[in-house]
Amino acid sequence: MIRSLAAALLLSTAVISPLAAQDAIRSKPTALPVSDATPAPRDIPYPGGTIRLEIDASDTTQRIFRVKERIPVASSGPMTLLLPEWIPGNHAPRGQVEKISGLSFTADGKPVGWKRDPLNVYGFIIDVPQGAREVAASFQFLSATQPNQGRVVVTPKMLNIQWESMSLYPAGYYTRQIPVQATVTYPEGWQAATALRGRKSGSTVTYDTIDYEALQDSPVFAGRYFKPFDLGHNVTLNIVADDADELDAKPEQIARHKKLVDEAGALFGAYHFDHYDFLLAITDEMGGIGLEHHRSSENQVEPGYFKKWGEGDALLDRNLLPHEFTHSWDGKFRRPDLLWTPDFNVPMQDNLLWVYEGQTQFWGYVLGARSGLFTKQETLDAYAHIAAKLDTARGREWRPMEDTTHDPIISARRPKGWSSWQRSEDYYNEGMMIWLEADAIIRRQTRGAKGLDDFAKAFFGINPGDWGQVVYNRDDVIRTLNGVAPYDWAGFFAKYVDSTTRETPKGGFAMGGYKLVYSDTPNAFTKAAEGKNVDQSFGVGLIVKGDGEISNVVWDSAAFKAGLVIGAKIVAINGDEYSGDVFKAALKAGKPMEIIVKQDKYYRTLTLAYSGGLRYPRLEKSGEGEGSLDRLLKPRT
Repeated sequence: MIRSLAAALLLSTAVISPLAAQDAIRSKPTALPVSDATPAPRDIPYPGGTIRLEIDASDTTQRIFRVKERIPVASSGPMTLLLPEWIPGNHAPRGQVEKISGLSFTADGKPVGWKRDPLNVYGFIIDVPQGAREVAASFQFLSATQPNQGRVVVTPKMLNIQWESMSLYPAGYYTRQIPVQATVTYPEGWQAATALRGRKSGSTVTYDTIDYEALQDSPVFAGRYFKPFDLGHNVTLNIVADDADELDAKPEQIARHKKLVDEAGALFGAYHFDHYDFLLAITDEMGGIGLEHHRSSENQVEPGYFKKWGEGDALLDRNLLPHEFTHSWDGKFRRPDLLWTPDFNVPMQDNLLWVYEGQTQFWGYVLGARSGLFTKQETLDAYAHIAAKLDTARGREWRPMEDTTHDPIISARRPKGWSSWQRSEDYYNEGMMIWLEADAIIRRQTRGAKGLDDFAKAFFGINPGDWGQVVYNRDDVIRTLNGVAPYDWAGFFAKYVDSTTRETPKGGFAMGGYKLVYSDTPNAFTKAAEGKNVDQSFGVGLIVKGDGEISNVVWDSAAFKAGLVIGAKIVAINGDEYSGDVFKAALKAGKPMEIIVKQDKYYRTLTLAYSGGLRYPRLEKSGEGEGSLDRLLKPRT
């Protein structure tokens, strides 16, 4: 039957508007226009003049930083002052605005009211009175007194100042155009280290005027127990520690740190700083950190860094300094174009972190081996451990590696229940594996004449002495690689970066003369990483703490299929009370095991069907003589 056009239109309207009948009983507001009051940054000098920032950092008991800031102004009227939100190196909005308290403003000694920008809670809006020449801000930064409040940055023996947490800057200008002079009062008798330079009077240091961008990039470590070591090339290793004896480094240990500086210079062909300050805290009291800056880096290692040099536990900390030092070239000097921003409140885009962090991870291990901070075998053991761990990340079947570059924003490093399926910041280690393969390809294409060292010189070694920023995009990376060794680099990255995969790239091993194998004995790196746990993520799919608590379950592994979950506690195995030795013995037996598990307040008995035994990764030589991976790890100086 043919309906009329009018009838057909009526029927169509009824079908696509099923909510129309509800209109009579629902009020419907209309959206108001949204107007961001924060002015966009402009690349012009801040017209007010030099900001004076004064910080009292002497309170090591209640751990309160007291801040006074004098901000000169050139005109009256509305003004927005910003606390940094997007923090370089964090790749995410990690500003600690919740710790700013007691905020007040005055002009010419008279109170000035403020209100928070509801669309940008890091912005504070004031109305500068007519004729005022300066606005004074006063507030406290209430640093964490317990780890559940955030990272602890003050202890009775040391502290860490990160300027972005305790300073405001005027909106509307590139931060490199805002001059600041900072003054800090430290606890009596303490010494401080930073990339800034200044003049000390008693416990107070007045630092030289510098732009706000560089100020943020120049944090401070200060402590009661402090010792500097000259590493050459205007590089200093500044150490603060919980105890004085942690400062007693042997000459041969410092010699390896000096060689790190030499090897980095040989690799990149240029230094991009006038001076560089490693800030190293040997502590288990101040919160952990490994954060890059252009002329310095913030680093925390566990006690025993020097005292337990030959022991396994200390091995895990020795990759930190090579990694963060590499960032002076990769990440600070050369920076992805969408990760560079004109101020600290413009959002960053993390897509190229597989270069920024992935290649830094690559060079960190290479420089660790070349300098002697790692032995060659320890480096090979680390590679095996990393590759095997990446192979347990089943999430690569649905989530491309490039998507993990957004994880600092998505998850902010919060714990995950099923990390092997969700994936995490795999751009670090999987990025390293990609660059290992790229090095092997270059060596194959050029018959050993070139390697990724040649890319490093061409890409990161430009403009010697320049400690500004030169940005890049993916095409720049591909163009430079093709200049070293022509190849389908665009297709290479499309395969490994943009696409889902079944396992991590291992071409760097295969072409480099090695293969990943498994045995029932952990290598040195895996043994150190395992510690007091039982790490069988490579086999049965479990990591279990010493007390039986499960800390990781690999997705779709035998442990997963048995119904195990993070946080549950294994009470008994085959009738015996849980211990690491009991668990390992049951795995070695290669038979299904009966397990009693406590989850919350409930007990379950289940069968764990697994017959693969203990599995630990290692690299095994697959060819005769020296391979390209061997040559990659050889010292250059």
